[in-house]
Amino acid sequence: MAGWGRSGKRVQPVTNLKRHLSVANVLSCVALFVALGGAAYAAVKIPPNAVKARNIARQAVTNAKIKREAVTSGKIKNGTINALDIGAGQVTSDKLANGAVTGKKIAKKAVSPRTIAEEAVTSGKLGNESVVASKLSKSLYEQLVRNLAYENSSSVTNSEPNKTATVSCPSGKEAIGGGVRLEGELENVAVTGSYPVSTGNARTGWEGIAHETGAGPYGDWSIVAFAVCAEL
Repeated sequence: MAGWGRSGKRVQPVTNLKRHLSVANVLSCVALFVALGGAAYAAVKIPPNAVKARNIARQAVTNAKIKREAVTSGKIKNGTINALDIGAGQVTSDKLANGAVTGKKIAKKAVSPRTIAEEAVTSGKLGNESVVASKLSKSLYEQLVRNLAYENSSSVTNSEPNKTATVSCPSGKEAIGGGVRLEGELENVAVTGSYPVSTGNARTGWEGIAHETGAGPYGDWSIVAFAVCAEL
């Protein structure tokens, strides 16, 4: 039965309230309370740095959830970014720090002829003795003068009117140039010949000829032949 409260309002008996309660109603109210109260609790009660890497599900952090410029170089683990992670043309020269690319950071055979700009390799960038014969084209190598040697030979020194001097190149070398000079009392002496000595198709040395002119008497003199020899 209904009664009257102190305020004068009619009060429903407890039996009517119990009649409206059910397990489903109670559980629904509890679930709603937990859902609303739990979310508020989580938002307010999580302290700084409480969420660790182990608490984040795999692939839960997407690009849209990363703040602009939040990922700096200090936050990237060494060796985690490889060539597959970098888009074509993304790393340009203006994005590289001075001295950032060292010899240790360049893989073997990574620099090929197509990756080097024209005229990029100058003489100042070549180490001493870095260009060897095997790096030269055959046509260029054949045009080079290699292993030069200077040879000379002199005639006797006396007053004989005609003299000849012949010099030979070392084995394996040919004369690429030569000449003669006169020594001694040369007032009435003249060179009459200066030319390479050939054996077959090879110029194996150099020869010089000179003789006295005028009426005499003649002094003592000599002729020296010299040859510049090289491997060909």
